[in-house]
Amino acid sequence: MRVQPNVVRKGQGLPLVAVHGNGVDHRLLLPLDDDLAASGSWERIYLDLPGFGLTPPLDAAGGLPELADWLVETVHELVGDEPFALLGSSLGGLLARHVVTRFPDQVLGLALIAPVVDPAPSRRVRPERSLVVRDQDLLRSLPPADAEEFTSVAARQTQESWDAFRVHALPGIRAADPDAMGRLSQRYFLRASPDTAGTFQGPTLILTGRQDHVVGYEDQFALLTHYPRATYLALDGAGHNVHLEQPRMVGTALRDWGRCVQAASGGVVEV
Repeated sequence: MRVQPNVVRKGQGLPLVAVHGNGVDHRLLLPLDDDLAASGSWERIYLDLPGFGLTPPLDAAGGLPELADWLVETVHELVGDEPFALLGSSLGGLLARHVVTRFPDQVLGLALIAPVVDPAPSRRVRPERSLVVRDQDLLRSLPPADAEEFTSVAARQTQESWDAFRVHALPGIRAADPDAMGRLSQRYFLRASPDTAGTFQGPTLILTGRQDHVVGYEDQFALLTHYPRATYLALDGAGHNVHLEQPRMVGTALRDWGRCVQAASGGVVEV
């Protein structure tokens, strides 16, 4: 039986499907909602991937190829034959690019936040793990398990960054299905790279963190070849959760991208 997604919808207008990454759920992307809403008339569709949040895990193999196939079917169920935009974070950025290859005539715009380029960590170009700022008093005040989760990805270890992580990342980390994550890790590859299937001509935004030691910021620059209308930003003072650590800069870029997609679609643009 097909796994049905947990979906949160906000607003009305052009559909925008948001896809989170590995080990979290849709709540990681909710901090972007105000900026998306301010950029135009959108139906923002946040979904939980199988095994994360409130979506049950896939049966059988449950690897990345199966996850990609499930997402393609799910997007078709959600938007039908309508034009739509995509936003993907981390692994969701790889999956979103895969969806583009399956719906090349429907996708109007693509936003990628710290996207995975190569699923294999050994082939990624990544900076050494580093910190921009650390609040030692804050870290000492946290439960050890929470502090470990936070410091494993955050380059900006401040109260503001922790508050965003606690609200938007930690609940999804705690809700992830360990068995589903284990099966995903055993088949963490795609049958074909989405970045070799021709170019995507819609407005594209690629946001990375200079201190992101999980996926890095250099591999993503090569995506410009496949996305000729892409804006690429490598933000200093941000690790893998770049939108939680540099929310104002990410928000500004996302609003501009949203307005470009809305203008291209003939939709309502907020100014």
